[in-house]
Amino acid sequence: MQASKIARAWFGVTALVVIAGLAAQIPVSAGTTGGTFHTPAGRVANLLAFFTIDSNILVGVGSLLLALGVAGKSILFGVLRLTGLVGITVTGVVFQVALADLYELHGWAVFADTMLHKVSPLMCVAGWLLFGPRGQLSWRILWWSLLYPLAWLAVTLVRGAVIGFYPYPFVDPGINGYGGVAFNCVLIGVLFIGLAAAAVGFDRTFSRRDEVDDYLAPDPSAPDPAEGVERIRDAGTY
Repeated sequence: MQASKIARAWFGVTALVVIAGLAAQIPVSAGTTGGTFHTPAGRVANLLAFFTIDSNILVGVGSLLLALGVAGKSILFGVLRLTGLVGITVTGVVFQVALADLYELHGWAVFADTMLHKVSPLMCVAGWLLFGPRGQLSWRILWWSLLYPLAWLAVTLVRGAVIGFYPYPFVDPGINGYGGVAFNCVLIGVLFIGLAAAAVGFDRTFSRRDEVDDYLAPDPSAPDPAEGVERIRDAGTY
């Protein structure tokens, strides 16, 4: 019971981290001048074009459901959990490797950046490793989870070709050419699939161990053999 309370508290804090990061990022984006979008509403709406924002939303929704104890064990939630987990891990890795030094941030932008690119990935991954829940991932769910990055990439490239905006340099054909973009996307795709496969393998392995532990654990409702021996002795029978 205590572990369950700690897990729900952890997921609740994770959801709050995402909410705080998004709440800080919205006014920062609205107040940024210049660029492709000339109105605050346009700049805020454009946040959904960023893989970071989308992944954090998935993590926030999944964590909130777990914190409230209403997540369930459906395939849909398994896809949500795995997609958010891998998406936010890729976000953290790619940001630190390729994007962290591209922008000079100040004020609330620093806070939003820290919440969405650093704290949220660490909280999500640590929460999944520590608390699971286990037994909800499968290879079928892995393939469904790939719809998210594929859909994001397709929309990003088509939208970018139409309006001339790409959220990240590594998917901008004007910078890298379509060959370079394809190469970058293959690398990130391999990372995504590898992390998803590792997560499914980890989940299945530890789920089986938990089942074995539960099977081998003594049944608290079973009679104590020692008490049976004492009864026999008291009855004078050997």
